[in-house]
This record gives sequence, C-alpha cells and structure tokens, in this order.
Amino acid sequence: MRVADIIAQKRDGGKLAADQIRFLVDGYVQGRIPDYQISSFLMAVYFRSMDDEETVVLTRAIIDSGIIMDFSRLEGPIIDKHSTGGVGDKTSLVIAPLVASCGVFVPMISGRGLGHTGGTLDKLESIPGFNANLSLKEFKEIVRRVKSALIGQTGDLAPADKKLYALRDVTATVESVPLIVASIISKKVAEGIHGLVLDVKAGSGAFMKTWEHARVLAQALVRTARLLGKKVTALITSMEEPLGHAVGNAVEVAEAVDVLKGAGPEDLKELSFTLAAEMLLLAGKARNFDDARHVLEQRIADGGALRKFCEIIAAQGGDPRAIDDGPLWARASHRYEIKSPRKGFIQSIKAEPIGKAAMLLGAGRETVDSKIDHTAAVWVCKKSGEEIGGNEVYCALEFNDDRRLQEAIALVEGAVVIGEAPPEPTKLILERIVEC
Repeated sequence: MRVADIIAQKRDGGKLAADQIRFLVDGYVQGRIPDYQISSFLMAVYFRSMDDEETVVLTRAIIDSGIIMDFSRLEGPIIDKHSTGGVGDKTSLVIAPLVASCGVFVPMISGRGLGHTGGTLDKLESIPGFNANLSLKEFKEIVRRVKSALIGQTGDLAPADKKLYALRDVTATVESVPLIVASIISKKVAEGIHGLVLDVKAGSGAFMKTWEHARVLAQALVRTARLLGKKVTALITSMEEPLGHAVGNAVEVAEAVDVLKGAGPEDLKELSFTLAAEMLLLAGKARNFDDARHVLEQRIADGGALRKFCEIIAAQGGDPRAIDDGPLWARASHRYEIKSPRKGFIQSIKAEPIGKAAMLLGAGRETVDSKIDHTAAVWVCKKSGEEIGGNEVYCALEFNDDRRLQEAIALVEGAVVIGEAPPEPTKLILERIVEC
C-alpha cells in the first residue's frame, strides 16, 4: 500500500477503504509517514470530504491509537458534555457538579483557550491550588469517588488526534467537518462514556458562523457518535453575543458559582440547565425534560450542586474556601469603563470582538505559549434588548497590563450597537438534534 496512491484516490473524489485509512493513521502515529504526506491527505479530505462510513473508520482509528478508559466498575451512567467553544461559555463549570450531584458520573477532559475563545482548564486554574494535570489513574479515582473530575487531554488518550490537530492548524484544514467530527468524537469515546450531549455553537463568536453550517456539523457529530454505539443529543445554540456578563477566567468561575447558588445571568442559567437536563435524560435519571429540570432545580435549592463543586475542587488540590472568600475573587489592578454616548437600547453585542478584547488584556492566548492573566476580564454590563441611559456603563475592562488597552477598547466599542428602539428578541437554543 502506497501513501501517494491513497492521497490521489481521495484527491480525485474516491472513497477510501477502512484498511487504507488505518494504514495512514497508524503510520503517522508510529512515525513511518511524514508530515508532508499527511498534510496532503488532510487537504484532500478538506476539498473532497468523507462519507459517514469513512468518518467512522477515521474516528475509530484515532481512538485505537491510544487507550480507552475503563469505567466498567462504576455503578451508574457515565455522561459527558462537549461544546464547540465560544465567548463567556462557562457552562462546564456549572454542569459538571450539577449533573454529578444528581448521581451521574461526569468525566470531563477539557481544553485550554486559544484566540478569542476561553478554555475550561484556564478558568479552573484561577482557583488556588487546582490541579488539572492529573494522571489517568488519579482522574479515574476522583471520578469514582466524587463522580466528576475535569482534566486536560493526556498523551494516552487518542494520541493520533493530538498530532493530526497540530497539523490541521498549520495547513488551513481545521474547518473540515469530517476531521472536526473525528477529533471530537474520538476523544469522547476514549473517555469510556455511555452518552454525550453536544453544544454546537453558531454565530459571531463561534467556530461555525451560521446556523446552517452548525447544523451540518451537529448532524455529522450525532451520526458518527451513534454509529459508534453512543447515546447522543446535540443542541445548536447561539453564540452571537457573549454568554453571561463575565468574559475572563476567575470572573467566569465566580459567575458559574453564582448559578450554582441559584443566582447568575438568565442566559447562562437557561443554557446550563438545558444541557444538564439533556444529560439526565441520556442517563435515564428523568422521565422527561420537565422532570429533569425539576431534579436540577432541587439540587441547586438544597445546595447539593455547590457542595459537589467544592468536592471536585478539593479532590483536585484546590481550596474550596476560595468559592466564598479570598484570592479567587481577586481582581485586576485597573478598570476602564466604556459608557454609552446616548440613551437607547442595546441592539447587539458581537461575541468575537469581545473575546478578542479579553485576550488582548491577557485573559486569553494569541499563541499556545502565551501566558494567561487569570484576573484580566471584560464585563458585559448590558445585554441585548436592555435599555441604557446616556453616559451609562455598558462594558468594563479589567487589566494589569495596559499595553494593548486602546486596541481592546476599540474592539469593544465596535462590538456594541445602540439603537433607539428595542431589537427583536433572539433565541438562545436554536435547534435540538437527536436523529438525522
């Protein structure tokens, strides 16, 4: 079997056989096939795509490049949630303890932020002492004992994905739907889960800018996960504007804690509860959506969800006292307020420039080597549809380093549109996909 022949076959629109796909993945991981040939293969897939059968084979080959976590001794359902990423999206910080407090095992292997989108691990590391770099043995033990843990991807799980993703990033092939699907689903199946809830974002702050493109991706994710024997539900949700008020790291943890205490922004609560309810349905812990919401609301009201979050923090070396007091809530040394030039209504707040502004202030990374400032933040003080007075603050920037402050201010000012009349209301949950 020759690599060049396989590349040419896909380049010309042909369907690849399972042994051809496995030959490429195995050869690349083992160092027999060089980057330049796999780069050509990725570009061929980008232009010619893959059908469901090819995508499943590619996903399985990536899974088989490493270990699959064995949670067979756990007595209960194992369900995870994955988001395609956005601005102010701290739902994992709410969902993991909330669903775990309902008796579901929630192992979460999360990522770090890059560019305008934030990363769950960066947010958690705002908590003093929190350790996201656990071994798989430690991860499994905490999941068994506490029902949830949140760590970064290790080299043992789907190592082919790590190599392929790095190559996709530098060959302009990241947007290929079958390659995205194989990357996401391989890591989740390798976690040893029974079911998966997918939050596929659409809008200015999302990877997929339109509802139509998000639907194509969501449907492909659902089909592939089901063909691999997993229960799965996908929601397409809006990322036109930031989720909640806080965009940063420590501030987003604080906002997630507010939700676990029964408060917090309405959009963050709505999305977190909807995703969590879908997880309970997949786990068989509720008869219907209303029943699931009721169970979740009870766990918030009786403090069970917040206690579970403190348990997770303590199990991973963090100080749970920081939830209510102390250094978690430390703020940046400087604050700049952006005020409305006139009375009116907030028409829209574009998520991407808000996320980029937070990154410029230090809350995110421009490169994988960039250092994170956990206290840097952008506060979205007014949401779309809200009335605003003249000279009233609609956004605030918090920072320690002002070298790129003017760039950040310009981005935020350009992201917010103020008009004379209230805008048409928008939907947060755009579509639910179970079968396709």
